[in-house]
Amino acid sequence: MPQHQTTLMEPVLTHNPGNAKPNYDYDVINWFEHVSHNAGFVQTQLLTQILKQNYGVEYLKKWLGNYNILEMDACALESLFCSVVPLASHADFEPFIQRIADGDTAPLLTQQPITTLSLSSGTTEGRQKFVPFTRHSAQTTLQIFTLAAAYRSRVYPIREGGRILEFIYGSNRFKTKGGLTAGTATTHYYASEEFKIKQDATKSFTCSPQEVISGGDYKQSTYCHLLLGLFYSDQVEFITSAFIYSMVQAFSSFEENWMEICNDIRDGTLSSRIKLPKMRKAVLDIIFPSPDLASKLESACHELELVEWSGLIPKLWPNAKYVYSIMTGSMQPYLKKLRHYANGLPLVSADYGSTESWIGVNVDPSLPPENVTFAVVPSFSYFEFIPLHRNEKKLSSGADDFTEDKPIPLSQVKLGQEYEVVLTTFTGLYRCRLGDVVEVGGFYNGTPKLNFVCRRKLILTVNIDKNTEKDLQLVVERGSQILTKGKAELVDFTSYADVSKQPGHYVIFWEIKGEVDDKILGACCTEMDKLFMDHGYVVSRKTNSIGPLELCILETGTFKKILDNFIANGAALSQFKTPRCTTNRVLLKILNTCTTKRFQSAAYNT
Repeated sequence: MPQHQTTLMEPVLTHNPGNAKPNYDYDVINWFEHVSHNAGFVQTQLLTQILKQNYGVEYLKKWLGNYNILEMDACALESLFCSVVPLASHADFEPFIQRIADGDTAPLLTQQPITTLSLSSGTTEGRQKFVPFTRHSAQTTLQIFTLAAAYRSRVYPIREGGRILEFIYGSNRFKTKGGLTAGTATTHYYASEEFKIKQDATKSFTCSPQEVISGGDYKQSTYCHLLLGLFYSDQVEFITSAFIYSMVQAFSSFEENWMEICNDIRDGTLSSRIKLPKMRKAVLDIIFPSPDLASKLESACHELELVEWSGLIPKLWPNAKYVYSIMTGSMQPYLKKLRHYANGLPLVSADYGSTESWIGVNVDPSLPPENVTFAVVPSFSYFEFIPLHRNEKKLSSGADDFTEDKPIPLSQVKLGQEYEVVLTTFTGLYRCRLGDVVEVGGFYNGTPKLNFVCRRKLILTVNIDKNTEKDLQLVVERGSQILTKGKAELVDFTSYADVSKQPGHYVIFWEIKGEVDDKILGACCTEMDKLFMDHGYVVSRKTNSIGPLELCILETGTFKKILDNFIANGAALSQFKTPRCTTNRVLLKILNTCTTKRFQSAAYNT
């Protein structure tokens, strides 16, 4: 491998020699400037590295077994790979991953033994999937966190040695039949050496010790995160979580528990609700009686109650520069509530990735979450892009409303075009379709900046109608505007297409905070039905081949029950995403059991 290729692949994350003060920001940004200028070259070399490193693995033998790829140059190998190895979905890799989980040590997907498996969130399909996790996975996580922090520090400088209030949660890890360690990707990362390095590299230190992060009970961990975040309130430079759902959930629980937290700060004690011995000891080793701080916090909370907790974040953490989390896709519905808590404090969208691979970094942290794009990091995985074309008027029974062209490499994508992302990774996934629809919103040097559009398969459909997650979010956002004119607010929502009887129809579930007149809820239901603009849906509603939309109102706490169910099945709060459309029977049973009122749309009545 040429010497300059190594510098393209790996950012400099080590200290400068001697007593010189390390400048991670300069090093990592310089590195990314270099790889983004040479994105096409980096991609070709990286694919060659992946394929030659995994030469002879069982999965690839069928297509590459007759070629001596070790002697091929990079461009020829890239062309061969993309022409003979087929596109795949996760289902194609599942039999191999299951064999690995059961203890098969043959080189099935990678030559290096896989000793750790990540669990996907399972919130899309209601079923968690294993994904290989290696040291490379932890290293790329460190790289993207350090790179993103460097770009943020240019816009929002923070004090060295400051603290971060991180609402992060590990879950319990377990052993598979073959003795491999399995757990969520976030849990693996929080337990890794790279997580410790990150704090030094970004010059910021988390408020909570490992015993709180990896406690395994999200309610106890959340209480301790809040307690320690307030104990260090003057030192907190920014507030973060993997997804903004976790943050909104934490601040919502603070509204209920703030007096107890203040008492603990005053007396240097810890609530009896914290029952895990290691967590109790770790927190009690940190805190000490702080009556002045407690009085100050109590006074602030009394003021916040009068304004329904608007501005909670800057009031309680006066030195916080911004709030940082994943805020795109299915997280967008929580932005309104987070903005209520932030009251003008900048919201910075975190980076774009999946359990399979990190993809892009936010190089424009000053942009609002709705306008954010992610510059693809070309050294993380080999990326291909399937061009997608929308058929707005096409009435077909296909999986969605896109037609596809052949996949193209990163260097050939075009501004304004929509694509599905395809990954080839160091962890044994080859031309794996991710299912994410992205749009090229611009370029950073030679690498594209992607705007996340939606999950491709996450749609509502009864017959010829096709509505994406984004369509649903817009409908619910506009349809719930009537609520906000009063004192009520929409807490959360999900949906499903009920085809158990004819004609099939859409069902939308709402959990609401506050009292709302039934007439207003009926109007919301009708309004949402009218707002679905998909041509197939409108035609089907007019001909009654799709029935009236149904709005179900849920009892308070329903979505917490859904969260508890996912966590009980091995998910971590850090990776939880409320599924916007579902066919999960367990989830539907919870929703239907907790429904207190039902409304039927009056739209299209003749």
